[in-house]
Amino acid sequence: MKILFLFILIFHISHVNADEIYNLIKIPNLEIYKLKNDNNIRYLSAKGNFKIGANKNITCDKVDINNLNTKFPLIEKNLNRYNSNFLNKIKLKYIVFCENLFISEINTGGIPDNKNRTLILDINFNKKYFERMMHHEIFHMIQNTHIEYFDEDRFSSFNLKSFNYAECSTCSDRLNLDLYEKTDGFLTEYSKSIPSEDMAEIFSFLMTDKETIEDKINSDKILNNKVNFIKLNLAKIDKNIL
Repeated sequence: MKILFLFILIFHISHVNADEIYNLIKIPNLEIYKLKNDNNIRYLSAKGNFKIGANKNITCDKVDINNLNTKFPLIEKNLNRYNSNFLNKIKLKYIVFCENLFISEINTGGIPDNKNRTLILDINFNKKYFERMMHHEIFHMIQNTHIEYFDEDRFSSFNLKSFNYAECSTCSDRLNLDLYEKTDGFLTEYSKSIPSEDMAEIFSFLMTDKETIEDKINSDKILNNKVNFIKLNLAKIDKNIL
């Protein structure tokens, strides 16, 4: 009887129906991709197109499973950088894979949702920036759950007084994600959009190309102050994250 009960339990966990998934994270047309992971992340994939949001302004297409299978090892390698304790602190438990992710008709690599402990990822995002994009979006979840550590006014004060960020990331034309040869306080053009994107860009490079960033700050006082700000406050959450 115990063996039969265990089999039924395992079968149920591995065949959670669509309604149960929807009740958890409010995204339709999902199925389980992978449940068992050391850091307790639950990977889900879109088996059909979906539209979500108050105005149905977030859209994404179903996953090509062969495409996901090819890209998943790289995704998992990066997300395994985060332990379960850290993920609990930033309220991240579910990763949703889909293709061609848009918010208000703007293509984006990821959409974080701390309320539902979910990060939606577009597996078709530009390969050149894909790894950075994942960490960039995770930083938004870090900031959203620890806003007291990542004060934007304090961070902005490191810039030259003559510099002004845009009013919002979507109303800025500063979109390029390539690393500047000469940084002058900013790693990429996108860093110049708004403070939260600037911080997220720094974090994404620290997670994927730390040696380059350490080299850049040697000749860039503004960037050095920003990087130290990010490191200091991340350490308040988890001393081993970087």
